Amino acid sequence: MGDKSAATLHPRNRHQGRYDLDALCALQPDLAPFVHPNPVGEATIDFADPQAVRLLNGALLRQQYGIQFWDLPEGYLCPPIPGRADYLHYLADLLASDRGGEIPRGGSVRVLDVGVGANCIYPLIGHAEYGWRFVGSDIDPLAVQTARVIVQANRLDKQIELRQQPVAQAIFHHVLHADEHFDLTLCNPPFHSSADEARAGSARKWRNLGRARPGQPVLNFGGQSNELWCPGGEMAFLRRMVDESRDMAEQCVWFTSLVSRAETITAMRPFLSQVGAVEVRTVAMAQGQKQSRFLAWTFHSAEARSGGA
Repeated sequence: MGDKSAATLHPRNRHQGRYDLDALCALQPDLAPFVHPNPVGEATIDFADPQAVRLLNGALLRQQYGIQFWDLPEGYLCPPIPGRADYLHYLADLLASDRGGEIPRGGSVRVLDVGVGANCIYPLIGHAEYGWRFVGSDIDPLAVQTARVIVQANRLDKQIELRQQPVAQAIFHHVLHADEHFDLTLCNPPFHSSADEARAGSARKWRNLGRARPGQPVLNFGGQSNELWCPGGEMAFLRRMVDESRDMAEQCVWFTSLVSRAETITAMRPFLSQVGAVEVRTVAMAQGQKQSRFLAWTFHSAEARSGGA
């Protein structure tokens, strides 16, 4: 068994309780050398080791979601899967809130993943759980190429489409086609304003957990610069996203993004009002010691979202 997932995970999240590392090692034999006993004798891995996390993710994706091939180039963001799955389950609840509590499933639901990354985690899990179709965009050509290899290897070409964003500062422009529509967008934005801030934040996290040690990788989940930071940090990124969403208001029902700082939500609300968002929601999530949230906004009335207009 492995480290506990928090009891606060979404009720539909498959990653409740402890990882069955014996079963996961049977699926991913390369994981076995990274399994060791923790101080109380329970099997675990070192979550500060990027290679161990990558192999664990590959095993989890195979065991829980039927993904037979998944791999990343060195240094690319290797995200913790339980938290990524949580975002998707809460997004399903968001869509269900407009449909009398019934979660929409199947390929008629289209989702745009802004910054899909080389890992392609959201489309893989979202399609496996709900049958949704995804478009994933990214500014990094290698990320798009890697994600496409994963998609093709798992024969998901018809369900997951990858597009390169050709303009580094654009978010929806140049990616959305004029005649297409989405039920929602999702995004795990670059939270930091610089590489130094990203390193300092990660080091602070390990100190708070009492696990800092010499030679430890600072960014245990990896990540390229565009995955971790951008000028102005998450506030500047979200302002661009909100501003562009106004131009795409008729093409998408719900726009959403993860937000790392609660104060960012407070600062964004007046701007969302200025651009004409008719409803804004903040959805809280928690995984163990980590508190997270996403911001959701729409330009469509509740009647229109429920099919009444």
